[in-house]
Amino acid sequence: MAPLRQPLSRPLRRALARVEHVSPVAPGAATGLVAAVYGQVERDFGMLAPPVALHSPLPDVLAASWTILRESLVVPGLAGRAAKEAVAAEVSRRNTCPYCVAVHAAAAPAATPLTGWVQRGGAGESPFPDKHAPEYIGVLVTFEYLNRMVNLFLDDSPLPPSVPGAARDPMMRLLGRMTRRRIRSPGVSAALLPAAPLPGDLAWAARTPHVAEAFARAAAAFARAGAAVPPPVRDLVRAQVAAWDGSPKGLSKGWAEEAAAALHPVDRPAGRLALLTAFASHQVGARDVAAFRAVRPDDGTLVGLAAWASFTAARAAGARVHAAGPSAERGTQT
Repeated sequence: MAPLRQPLSRPLRRALARVEHVSPVAPGAATGLVAAVYGQVERDFGMLAPPVALHSPLPDVLAASWTILRESLVVPGLAGRAAKEAVAAEVSRRNTCPYCVAVHAAAAPAATPLTGWVQRGGAGESPFPDKHAPEYIGVLVTFEYLNRMVNLFLDDSPLPPSVPGAARDPMMRLLGRMTRRRIRSPGVSAALLPAAPLPGDLAWAARTPHVAEAFARAAAAFARAGAAVPPPVRDLVRAQVAAWDGSPKGLSKGWAEEAAAALHPVDRPAGRLALLTAFASHQVGARDVAAFRAVRPDDGTLVGLAAWASFTAARAAGARVHAAGPSAERGTQT
């Protein structure tokens, strides 16, 4: 084990430089909320993970992304960590997120009944007791969210191309072990954000307090980020999400162009980018981001739009899975 740690540490230190489209806050420059989140991530996750750090231009959203990841996946609960990793890996496959597949498949069994549960969208008999549902649905929603952000801001692998082929698999296994530290403090990350009520469409979380608290506070943070998204764009994305059954949108971006055509010309770049992020994040290209930044150039606005669109789609996916299950307690989004 020891010989692998040194070669792995070097590419991990350079990982933030590979975040695209925005400039994450460097660890040495972090203050306030960003420093508090970075400290928790490094302590509990074993490294400053780029999928979390990429949110740092918007500290509230950084805290929200870490809070839902920590309280659904990282902390101990009724569901085992390996089983939750299997959910994370399968959601990532469905969302065409090779970066997240590489990280979480390395830490998960090759196939479990949970794989089929994800593939069926929660329909049929659940392969777990009802009391485990908040944790598994929490992981599903978290990765529906993170996959979209990773597809937009990171490339296909957590390891740089310079890592030799023969070393990649051992390094990925070590990376998987590094991110599975044992911690004993559910709920700690909730204090990073103000208290907030649990929205109705997140009612699946209510039976597990640390999961419910995390998603309630994070949902409010994502809503605050969404306040900077032009209202016609928010209305368009919400309407599209409400009518969506989760199926792929197709190989071309024509559907996004057509949907955004009804917007005012100044809002169309934001509309296209928000729609692509919500429904087909793997299709987002540099031109889509550049068109948005030509109108709204700062990093925080880009992170905020992407995060709001990603979480809007992710919470809808969680609500569909919950509604498809045998013990659904239906709620409506607020």
